[in-house]
Amino acid sequence: MKDLNKKITEAFISLKTYCESESFKGYDPYDGLNSSLFRQLSIISKKRFARLVWIQLIKKLPINLRPILHIKKGLNPKGLALFISGYSKLCSNEHFREGSIEKINWLANNLISLRTDGFSGNCWGYNFDWESRAFFQPKFTPTIVVTSYAANALIDAYEVTGNEIYLDAAINSKDFILKDLKRTYGANGNFVFSYSPYDQTSVFNASLQGVRLLCRIYSYTKDTQLIELARKATAYCIDFQNSDGSWSYSTLPFHQWKDSFHTGFNLECISDYSFYSKDESFRIPFNKGMDYYLSTFFDSKGRSKYYNNSVFPIDIHAPAQLVVTLCKTWQFEANIELIDKVLNWTIQNMQSAKGYFYFQKQRLYTNKIPYMRWSQAWMFYALALYLSKMSKN
Repeated sequence: MKDLNKKITEAFISLKTYCESESFKGYDPYDGLNSSLFRQLSIISKKRFARLVWIQLIKKLPINLRPILHIKKGLNPKGLALFISGYSKLCSNEHFREGSIEKINWLANNLISLRTDGFSGNCWGYNFDWESRAFFQPKFTPTIVVTSYAANALIDAYEVTGNEIYLDAAINSKDFILKDLKRTYGANGNFVFSYSPYDQTSVFNASLQGVRLLCRIYSYTKDTQLIELARKATAYCIDFQNSDGSWSYSTLPFHQWKDSFHTGFNLECISDYSFYSKDESFRIPFNKGMDYYLSTFFDSKGRSKYYNNSVFPIDIHAPAQLVVTLCKTWQFEANIELIDKVLNWTIQNMQSAKGYFYFQKQRLYTNKIPYMRWSQAWMFYALALYLSKMSKN
């Protein structure tokens, strides 16, 4: 155990050094449309299918063509949020406390500066144009997911710094969720929040991210309307849980896959709803979902599966989310053997000697591009949570 703890600590220090040396700037799997060369091909770049193909091509290539395609490294709001939450956890660890507050303040001020203007409340989006099968979103289009992570990170920052500017900015974001997002209604008045103000999709993990934020804001404001709405939005997603405990990504016919980290998001957010609301009525579906998650997405070698029906690709987001999910749902100690096995395999097989973590491991090759938001920020947050937990044991 001591040898593994030392290995995980050294892996984290190496990752931390890399991220700080890059000033938290980096590329993203989905930043292909930031290419100035692609945008110059106006006849092609204005076509939806061409944008979709281009993003997927740049994402899947194991060779990083971004420098020659004029795609610049940037600060991603969600990435900044994950780093803030990670450094906030480090404040409770005597070995990493020094310097963490300074990093939190720098990251939080940059995050606040990247807010998207023109909406009812504070909100954030990705720093790239994004074409998906469901919708197109221009750069910095605010979404419920990025806003949730940003606002929760600012609350984390407030709780360790006492800076009320961070708390006020986070609380203000509830107006974006309540006033700017669309709602799709189901049985008994239950509903799901839209992904952004411009679509009507029913993405379960995205809506639940909004639920989690509303509940956490409630813990400060005691506005019972937030809990009432959160319960209806949680119930909507519970209604779509499959009999085996799983969820598809959304209600759309081309979103019927089941994957590990979005399942983890769902469980984390349902758990947070119960914690803040003191409502235990979703405990049975939560337990069923957790049983499915743990028995489906991790094998005996410690590999983390992306999808429920295939080992490959092994995506770095999956092992990171395991740690986050189990920490946030009070399942860490009960599953420490699995966590240690997964982290050991991940560090051994998916971390570069330079400190950063690889994107994906396919059956025949590994995509080693060091994405900042998708890979480094998630592993930073996960390992910070792990070390914080272990320092208290």
